[in-house]
Amino acid sequence: MSLEDKLYPFLSLYDRLPQGARNAIGSMYRLMPSRIRYGKAYGEFRDLAEESPEWSTSEIDEYQLRELRRTLINAASYCPYYQRAFAKAGFDPSLLSSTDELVNCPLLKKEDIQKNLISLTSKNISDSQKLYITTGGSTGVPVGFHLQKGISRPKEQAFMEANWRRIGYFDKARLALIRGHVTDSRSSGKIISYDATRNWLLLSSSHLTDERMPEYLNELEKFNPDFLYVYPSSALQLAEYLERHNQSWRMPLQGMFCGSEQLTISQKRMLESIFKCRVIRWYGHSERAVLAAEGTRSDLYYFWPHYGFVEFGEQNEDGLCEVIATTFDNLAMPLVRYRTGDYVRLAKLDATREFLWPAVEEISGREQEFLITGTGRRISLAAFNMHDAIFDDLYAVQFFQSEPGIAEFRYIPSSSFHSSRLDNIKSGIMRKLGDNFQLVMREVDEVEKTSRGKHTWLVNQL
Repeated sequence: MSLEDKLYPFLSLYDRLPQGARNAIGSMYRLMPSRIRYGKAYGEFRDLAEESPEWSTSEIDEYQLRELRRTLINAASYCPYYQRAFAKAGFDPSLLSSTDELVNCPLLKKEDIQKNLISLTSKNISDSQKLYITTGGSTGVPVGFHLQKGISRPKEQAFMEANWRRIGYFDKARLALIRGHVTDSRSSGKIISYDATRNWLLLSSSHLTDERMPEYLNELEKFNPDFLYVYPSSALQLAEYLERHNQSWRMPLQGMFCGSEQLTISQKRMLESIFKCRVIRWYGHSERAVLAAEGTRSDLYYFWPHYGFVEFGEQNEDGLCEVIATTFDNLAMPLVRYRTGDYVRLAKLDATREFLWPAVEEISGREQEFLITGTGRRISLAAFNMHDAIFDDLYAVQFFQSEPGIAEFRYIPSSSFHSSRLDNIKSGIMRKLGDNFQLVMREVDEVEKTSRGKHTWLVNQL
């Protein structure tokens, strides 16, 4: 297990310390080499991420087949759900001789995970080695699942850093993050904090108003980051403010990392013009089954073939394909042919490629969605991918807003859900929204869907 995983239970205690104490402890911790902090697995995944872009097609195919067999055999051996599903489909993972044969394996839906969490979890991994995570994702369907301690987090760190290095990231870089941090209404107006363990400046994505924007800019200027790691909507709000007030971005940036929401090419070009740096878009999810990012020289998203196995469903009437993902390396709870609910537009066959990897032009299903407070604050719904159990036993959730400062929280409960949990759910949401927001809880039989039948986080009638 990595040092970070061992120390994770003490994070809440660390967060309650005075800033000066956190700075001192964090600075000492930061002096440790990354391979010690993140563990042996981090070093192995970092080496893999650095070497694998040079691999040939045959090397990639060999690696993927080996990892698929390992994932599938583990699932068939230790996960009762897959034992039943594979037997019913007549699928024997030990006989897999080509990645093309994976189509004979049954698909896994979000609803299957909701209803079968225990039987999808490996009986061969102890509880102490499992990390429970929940996410609403881009669809508003809450899903709980297990990651593997000592593996999942260091792997994510290694591959994300590899994405960032495409635009110059280096190990001791100073990062400023605007990604849903410091949004707790109990923090007495505090919108900025400093993470000394990583040398990161954390800024709220929920207070980007004209009144407080100078505070953001002053703190960013004092910190002088090398890179911004942001929700696209937050970067666009900063850019919009600068343009409206005839201001220029004053800090030299080496790059900007944008993810968790959709960012169009035209928006990306605008950000690059205003912030005078390269912007790189990335795609992933909390389930950690697949990961993609733009290349060094192109706007295509490239899916890492060493991170997980990706398939694309049949094209719909809009020319989009669903992302279907199979995890590598998570033996605690493998996801096999998981229907993510995210849709992509495949890259044209004649498109110039940087890597011999699956490539797409567009990621759909991750819109810039906001709740609007009574004072005009915009709160990105990406901030509600809360990594705890708040939405457990709810089949679907959705916000409905027709008036600033007021919204309905619509939910579909499972048979095991008890109404006594509603107060905790509401208080968890309100910590993100702030005390001046009115939230109405409403149980429904169904939530509104898109034209493709997907749940959506927000119905906005403002």
